[in-house]
Amino acid sequence: MQHRIVVLGAGYTGATAAGRLAKRLHSEDVSITLVNPEPDFIERVRLHQLATGQDLKPRPFREMFAGTGVELKLAKVTAVDADRRTVSVTGADGPADLAYDTLVYALGSGWNGGDVPGAAEHADEVAGRQGARRLRERLAALDAGRPVVVVGGGLTGVEAATEIAEARPDLDVALAAHGALGDWLSAKGRAHLRKVTGRLGIEVHEHVTVTAVTADGVTTADGPNIPAAVTVWTAGFAVHPIAGATTLETTEHGRIVVDSTMRSVSHPDVYAVGDAAMAIGPQGKPLRMSCASGVPMAWQAADAIAARLAGTKVPEVSIRYFQQCVSLGRNEGLIQFVTADDRAVDRALTGRTAALYKELICKGAAWGVANPTVGLPSRRRRVVRPETEDRTRAEVSA
Repeated sequence: MQHRIVVLGAGYTGATAAGRLAKRLHSEDVSITLVNPEPDFIERVRLHQLATGQDLKPRPFREMFAGTGVELKLAKVTAVDADRRTVSVTGADGPADLAYDTLVYALGSGWNGGDVPGAAEHADEVAGRQGARRLRERLAALDAGRPVVVVGGGLTGVEAATEIAEARPDLDVALAAHGALGDWLSAKGRAHLRKVTGRLGIEVHEHVTVTAVTADGVTTADGPNIPAAVTVWTAGFAVHPIAGATTLETTEHGRIVVDSTMRSVSHPDVYAVGDAAMAIGPQGKPLRMSCASGVPMAWQAADAIAARLAGTKVPEVSIRYFQQCVSLGRNEGLIQFVTADDRAVDRALTGRTAALYKELICKGAAWGVANPTVGLPSRRRRVVRPETEDRTRAEVSA
């Protein structure tokens, strides 16, 4: 019988893991099913571009995975039973259960209003394609001079605010940050960010706590209320709630706790990658929720699964950071170089060169997903189950 591998979610991490597994393992020995509710790949790092009226290149999964042996199942995941090793899904044919021998959980994250009153009812978001499309329609309908406020001073908020201000210079764009603008950056990075936001006419509200969102703006704890015809919420992300409803060991926020090979610490048949996983990086710090963390996590999980199934040594490569890439519209960018554990160093690339750098990073990430088996060893490994499975279970029990 084939070893059944089911991958949940086809974002950067899930699609990468599925493709890498298909290249590493012999198709006669394994079946790989990739479950996703949509038929094409979404470049999440470009959703702020979609929101401002730009069109993204379509990337159908059936073309991307043609000839790889990966089977795409268009369905929404509704539940995971980690003890029975089944996944419940709902697709065009109705509800169904998928049995697995190995599960790769990559359902990612979505926006999180943080229990702020009115956020869910009145704010827009760019964490998903549906939200970005809705925001696109709302921005397009705004007349000149109307106010837009972006809540959240992190990477997503900065990219959204600058993209909107550049695409619609006729709007009054504001950014509400909980701390100082760019407080995670080096001095050079902060100075450049202030320069660009100033040139784009973005009104920056620093050290602001938003306590409520209304139809015509946001309320702050200590400062003035900020008017807005459209409010864009980027102040938080939350993982999909399914994992938290299982017997998998998770954090209080529902992220699956994994070891250095991305394997669940409670269920050895389950691997988690991307935003859904709580993995520890350099200096004992949790890896941040980002594409920069997720893709290496997918590589690590796929290589570990292949090695364990083939009975070979499991590779463990330390996941580290090199830079944070920030787009500031289409013509400006900021590349902040960082330490292995993601702390800013006194080096940053700015301006048009940084914008081109960020564009190459985005294109490279999308190309990697769209060409999942290119560049990997063509010699596929044979599976040696059930001996490996018994040994794996013994390792976890020990």
